[in-house]
Amino acid sequence: MCGITGWVSFHQDARTQAPVVEAMTATMARRGPDADGVWLGAHAALGHRRLSVIDLTGGAQPMADPSGVVLSFSGEVYNHHQLRAELLRLGHEFRTRSDTEVVLRAYQEWGEGLVDRLEGMYAYAIWDERSEQLLLVRDRLGVKPLFWAEIDGGLAFGSEPKALFAHPELSPRVDAAGLREAYSLLFNTGPTVWAGVREVQPGGLLTIGRDGVRERLYWQLLARPHEHDRAATVEQVRSLVNRAARAQLEADVPLCSLLSGGLDSTVITALVADELRLSEGPQARLRSYAVDYSDQAEQFTGDILRTGHDTPYAAEAGEFIGTEHSTVVLDPRALLDPEHRRAVVVARDSPIGVGDMDTSLYLLFGRISEHSTVALSGEAADEVFGGYPWFHNPKALAAQAFPWLLVTGDDAAVPLHPDLAATLRIGEFRADTYRDALAAVPHLDGENPVEHRQREMQHLSLTRWLRQLLHRKDRLSMAQGLEVRVPYCDHRLVEYAFNTPWSIKSHDGREKSLLRATGTGIAPESVLWRPKNHYPATHHPEYNSGLQQLAREVLPTVKDLVDESRIKPGLDTPADQLQWGHRLRLERVVDLALWLDHYRPAITL
Repeated sequence: MCGITGWVSFHQDARTQAPVVEAMTATMARRGPDADGVWLGAHAALGHRRLSVIDLTGGAQPMADPSGVVLSFSGEVYNHHQLRAELLRLGHEFRTRSDTEVVLRAYQEWGEGLVDRLEGMYAYAIWDERSEQLLLVRDRLGVKPLFWAEIDGGLAFGSEPKALFAHPELSPRVDAAGLREAYSLLFNTGPTVWAGVREVQPGGLLTIGRDGVRERLYWQLLARPHEHDRAATVEQVRSLVNRAARAQLEADVPLCSLLSGGLDSTVITALVADELRLSEGPQARLRSYAVDYSDQAEQFTGDILRTGHDTPYAAEAGEFIGTEHSTVVLDPRALLDPEHRRAVVVARDSPIGVGDMDTSLYLLFGRISEHSTVALSGEAADEVFGGYPWFHNPKALAAQAFPWLLVTGDDAAVPLHPDLAATLRIGEFRADTYRDALAAVPHLDGENPVEHRQREMQHLSLTRWLRQLLHRKDRLSMAQGLEVRVPYCDHRLVEYAFNTPWSIKSHDGREKSLLRATGTGIAPESVLWRPKNHYPATHHPEYNSGLQQLAREVLPTVKDLVDESRIKPGLDTPADQLQWGHRLRLERVVDLALWLDHYRPAITL
């Protein structure tokens, strides 16, 4: 896993601007702590920071070929062995064992068509000196990030916006459209909080040459008839999950799993642990990790998103599977450390997060990276298999709104200053965006109302809600030099589940019926039938009171952006009675202040 950056400009000679691309590359040192490199051409510059995972000595980047093709690549191609064999038969020669070189040779053989052949999570840039064209590509589900912005005579790109701001023509700017994107909580892909900065879309590619910029999608969810009965569907899902998990095991560095004690992570951990024993011997043991807080160990406190304490389930699952399991116990007070919180905000490049849950995930990844460089995660199972409450709640199914807003909604959002709220018109923006989002959902002729609505809910979850979760996981893990892989984002599994009828997806009357069937026999019964539980949060009164104090201190610095009258109830509530929604408001006020202080963006409304 790595960070990529660079630019193309047909109005200047990039060979004279090494300090610029070096500065852009340096902003992503934490994404790639093992090595760095730059390449300079007449009209293009590419930079790379490397986290070495496969072929530790042979995968240096940017990777250039005498033919004039240069590549800066981030991510993993899980089918690189098969592609290498095919390319060898076609006459290509290889100098390394890396998947990076496979991507380079695949471009030489198939050009832009290589996007249809790669399986994995990745973002990459290919500069072709022969055609003077840059190709930017992002994986199908958008696991790996990729941003770009126009400059004089071309564009600049990077794995993170902070890389773009190291270019002399770009600086942090925020306008009304950016604030609308940030505070609507709709998770559009394309526009960002930063004026002029856009994302390459998941499943998308962008090319720029002397004739301008061209964008297109090479992959998107399509509606197709489902041809299997329930039994055959269960077997196919089991096969697809198995294949996805096993394909993501390759690494020349220590690998582990994130084991929360929920169904999603337990199934992945069980499959990976079994594969390790088959390949390395019966004594091989997979490391697994869970997170907890010192106060929860004594007394779990539930809330709207959490009905049970994870740690006992994670320990039971680890023992059942036979992993070398560890629980990272965090002191809730450590989550108040301003340096930790600032590091999280800088990693995100955004004021919008989930407070202590982000900080604790960042600290968890830091502890894990002391022993492992790669971790497998259960992210995306809820979106793929229908695990969220909004798939099952009649009120959510009937609402003409993005379903997560019924859970987070305005209680958790930062209440905007009345003048700013009047300018942004968030309510209208949400309504318009929701209509556009529904119009993009593919359907089959003759779908009954239940199947029609569930397809909409799954499409919204996969194309919007999941994207912000993937951003969170990527940014916070890479900020600690840890690569996180997400087997449930395998595009074949996603396509199959998207077209499986809801009557089969919920055949046992519960959420994630198909995944539960996959886990039967390899996960404890207690985990198989455990209700959905979200990432843990602390409820320690000292954390709550410390958060209230931080919010009081920064509130004057953000008074032109937020409605103080709606923040103060969270400040005046006794710490041991602070409710989740009011607390998240305080978290986001603190993060907003840190974001403004670090980036000092020009704000134009």
